[in-house]
Amino acid sequence: MQIATLILGAGAAGMMCAAHAGPGTVVIDHARNPGEKIRISGGGRCNFTNLGVDPACFVGRNPHFHKSALSRYTQWDFLDLVQKHGIPWHEKTLGQLFCDTSARDIIAMLRAEMAGAELWLSTALRDLRRTDAGFAARVEKDGQAIDLGCRNLVIATGGKSIPKMGATGLAYDIARQFDHPVTEVRPGLVPFTFPEGRFSALAGVATPSRVTAGGTSFDEALLFTHRGLSGPAMLQASSYWRESESLEIDLLPGQPLAQLLRDARQQSGKRALTTELARHLPARLVDYLGQTLDLKGNLADLSDARIDALAEALHHWHQRPSGTEGYRTAEVTLGGIDTSSLSSKTMMSNRIPGLYFIGEAVDVTGWLGGYNFQWAWSSGWAAGQAISEDQRISP
Repeated sequence: MQIATLILGAGAAGMMCAAHAGPGTVVIDHARNPGEKIRISGGGRCNFTNLGVDPACFVGRNPHFHKSALSRYTQWDFLDLVQKHGIPWHEKTLGQLFCDTSARDIIAMLRAEMAGAELWLSTALRDLRRTDAGFAARVEKDGQAIDLGCRNLVIATGGKSIPKMGATGLAYDIARQFDHPVTEVRPGLVPFTFPEGRFSALAGVATPSRVTAGGTSFDEALLFTHRGLSGPAMLQASSYWRESESLEIDLLPGQPLAQLLRDARQQSGKRALTTELARHLPARLVDYLGQTLDLKGNLADLSDARIDALAEALHHWHQRPSGTEGYRTAEVTLGGIDTSSLSSKTMMSNRIPGLYFIGEAVDVTGWLGGYNFQWAWSSGWAAGQAISEDQRISP
């Protein structure tokens, strides 16, 4: 069976590409339903983009590669599409946009947009190779082997995050098969783990924080868990952290603790230091900190030097994780297809005409909060537009 374009992966990027790639497009996926990551994202309401999308909010070996696609298909373009389909949405903190009802609305929208493409679900890729005319693939669908020939091949199979949903390293295997470099891959937007249940007594406690890793800081909530540290601030920091490094945590971001304690000492000297700290931090956290910091006595007993030392300790609380929870809970995969081998305009291989890589499989990773979906929309659109234009001008 000869087709124009074969897209591997019916996730966010794959479906977006199919919506723009033109006639003769077939999308295959081993899952029973398309867009499974979309369905579970944002607590089932899909944080589909962010009003503050900026190239600086993405990491990868080439800090400029993603600029082209993001500038040509923006968050405003996707929001226009959402509104065109009558999907109600709302903004949460930090520019994050969510569906009012269900993430399934986004999946239905993409299905409608890719109406001209065929979608084959529960379909496994058995073989893939290059031919003089492009590519040949053997797939298994409904127990039958089907041979497909195509001019364009789009790899949109994602990364390794959340393997229970079927995520694999297929994109990297295909890249290597075609002699494309792959950068180091590791879990991203993932909670940290610590040895010996270090924070188990604090499980469930959340507090505002500023977390710094790799020279980049995030001001968001920190959540203590039985296994370690989570919450938005920690997930963000994980994209910049490397093994053996420490995290620097400001437990009182934006609060001049030293001055607050001096003022309290003057006004309420008989108040216990722990009582005063509990006005600014969760009481359970204060109790925990008292195991390693000297928090005994009343405010009147505090010297300026002791106040300064305590403020330094709480504004610069250093913790060294033993690792992360890994791909099991990671929201994304850091690293991937080396962008040096791709066109930033079309997402096509610089080495093999007609071969495209899009979405999470590529070495472009966004911040938490809708950025990675926007990369899926933008990179999928860029590839789809390039394929469609090529088909229009080719004989």
